[in-house]
Amino acid sequence: MGEGWPSIAHVFYIPGVLLIGLALGFVLGARAAREEMAREQKRRKR
Repeated sequence: MGEGWPSIAHVFYIPGVLLIGLALGFVLGARAAREEMAREQKRRKR
């Protein structure tokens, strides 16, 4: 294209990558939190 506005690919690519990163972070964070809660409950039962 030229100078000025980014191409249409950037308009979809950048938010898409951000959304994928957000979803992966949420999933991995939720998994880690569940594991930590289970570990804490096991520790308290002893």
